[in-house]
Amino acid sequence: MKDLLILGAGTSGTMMANHLVKKLPKKEWNITIVDKEKEHYYQPGYLFIPFDIYKPKEVKKSISKFIPKDVNLIQEGIEKIDKDQKTVLLKDGSVLSYDILIIATGTNIAPEEIEGMSGEYWQKDIFDFYTFDGSVALRNKLREWKGGKLVVHIAEMPIKCPVAPLEFAFLADSYFINKKMRDKVDITFVTPLSGAFTKPKATKELQHLLDEKNITIVPDFNIERVDGANKKIIDYIEKEVEYDLLVTVPTNVGDAAMERSGIGDELNFIPTDKRTLQSKVSDDIFAIGDATNIPTSKAGSVAHFEAEILTENILRYIEGKPLKDEFDGHANCFIETGHGKAILIDFNYTQEPVTGSFPLPGVGPLKLLKETHMNHMGKLAFKWIYWNMLIKGRHIPFVSSEMTTAGKDIEVEEVSSI
Repeated sequence: MKDLLILGAGTSGTMMANHLVKKLPKKEWNITIVDKEKEHYYQPGYLFIPFDIYKPKEVKKSISKFIPKDVNLIQEGIEKIDKDQKTVLLKDGSVLSYDILIIATGTNIAPEEIEGMSGEYWQKDIFDFYTFDGSVALRNKLREWKGGKLVVHIAEMPIKCPVAPLEFAFLADSYFINKKMRDKVDITFVTPLSGAFTKPKATKELQHLLDEKNITIVPDFNIERVDGANKKIIDYIEKEVEYDLLVTVPTNVGDAAMERSGIGDELNFIPTDKRTLQSKVSDDIFAIGDATNIPTSKAGSVAHFEAEILTENILRYIEGKPLKDEFDGHANCFIETGHGKAILIDFNYTQEPVTGSFPLPGVGPLKLLKETHMNHMGKLAFKWIYWNMLIKGRHIPFVSSEMTTAGKDIEVEEVSSI
């Protein structure tokens, strides 16, 4: 018997377990998945908890509920990977051997990386919403907050779901309008980027919304420290932004086990071939989702598209065939804009977001790069799709892992930019 070992039972790892258990002969392969957590979290839901749109119980379920019965689930922490011995040491001292290893350990926030961020003011005046506990604590704060300077801040890139901080700013605008206290709240969006997003055409549309909603943007802000006593964030050229309530996205890093194993980059992400998803660490190690260092969004849709291609490449690796270099960086993201509307963007390594229809060409019903109520409904519907289809490894109709040009105004957009 051979052993396929998956590290991480989040979105990516769970999808791979569900895909591979259907493909690998049970008499030839043991599949094991390892994760220290007992519960699986629907992480896109963290955005909605602070605004009382979702209840905390809506975004978590038992991990074991989604792991196939023929996959061995070990709920233990990961200490170290030995790529030469092809073993993984767990926190309890046990050792697992593998013939193929899939790293799906995701990404974590590291507020301790920024001076003054994780100290005595954490979850008092400084909050995150990228963790379950952080989103619940922020909900409780917003329920009783009387107003002032709200700063929504990104420490550095890359981060999980790059549009989420913008969504938070837009939803905060809507939230305070509904509470009839928007005039008491000054919202500022602070980013290390030169604009609202990483793609110029999407940035133009998003900047328009920031202006419309009276949200100030402070670009090119590379934070050096937090002065919690005086409620200021300060960058490396001593530029300051004052706050009464700081909602921050701290530095995102890969699992610390990658550093202990000597196989991660400076942020503990796995060096990975961006088209095959085979790691550059060892041929028998593959990586997927937020754990990789590939230049695409760290988002659930990306993991979904990667999983279909990685499954094929695992089978090809076993058979000694050349791997398919077909992952094009495809990502699609809903951007909540408040008041029951959202924008949908669809892009890849080389193609910027453009206008058009999705997923059916010319039909939609979703509109790309346009603010619509239907897009908002699509965002809410994704929770059901996630729990019932995506992490169970089921194919989502009409959505291809490779970005298609059908239904997209690519030529029109290119001509208009000349």
